[in-house]
Amino acid sequence: MLRRFAWQRRRRSSGRGEIVEEVTLTAPDISCDHCIATIRKALSKLAGVEFLGGNPQTKQVTIRYDPLLVTLAAIEKAMEEEGYPLAG
Repeated sequence: MLRRFAWQRRRRSSGRGEIVEEVTLTAPDISCDHCIATIRKALSKLAGVEFLGGNPQTKQVTIRYDPLLVTLAAIEKAMEEEGYPLAG
């Protein structure tokens, strides 16, 4: 079950007729650029996810995803499996 966590979501068209979600996720255990790279690698394995960037100071990563291909629960699980549970 998806826990409540700190995130911001924006829905928009990709320009190709698709609807994509853009979210900023907060994971308190992010402490450095290596953490961001680890999360980027884990999320790149999920279909429909595009990593937009991360910031160790704010402990946040921003992604764009296609909700028809992947869920926020799957994204959360991928981050948790790498050791970066979302704030909640």
